[in-house]
Amino acid sequence: MPHRISPCLWFDGQAEEAAKFYTSIFKDGKITNIVPFPDAGTEIHGGKPGSVMVVVFELNGQSYTALNGGPQFKFNEAISLQIDCVDQAEVDYFWEKLGDGGDPTKQQCGWLADKFGVSWQVSPKVLDDMIADPNPEKSRRAFLAMLGMKKIDIAALEKAFEG
Repeated sequence: MPHRISPCLWFDGQAEEAAKFYTSIFKDGKITNIVPFPDAGTEIHGGKPGSVMVVVFELNGQSYTALNGGPQFKFNEAISLQIDCVDQAEVDYFWEKLGDGGDPTKQQCGWLADKFGVSWQVSPKVLDDMIADPNPEKSRRAFLAMLGMKKIDIAALEKAFEG
């Protein structure tokens, strides 16, 4: 049986709110379990017994854990969740939904920070194809075009790619 790797996202009291936010955006998103803090170990975990400790949820079949771990750790851009979009409509949808309430100063090259500080890459599959193209000049033009974007614009990428 293969081992699954599931990201655990550390929140400061917003695990359930974040899970509800994410599952409302993805068509097949769903919360699969909510685990409360136990009354044992409160001197270590600091959570209020009965309040939400962990929320397990799925997005596109991938399982995630949202943990109310406290204020010790914050999200940063060193890790992001990537969404491979099929077209501009998907790019626009995820960019708008995930970026709502997020930090607009942390937007570049298809990356955005949502209202919880989680970084997302909202990227069309065609961008990967362009950057990996065997023609180095086409690849270079697409890459340079992408560097000047916040939200990815497929038509502008295609125009740059074709020269």
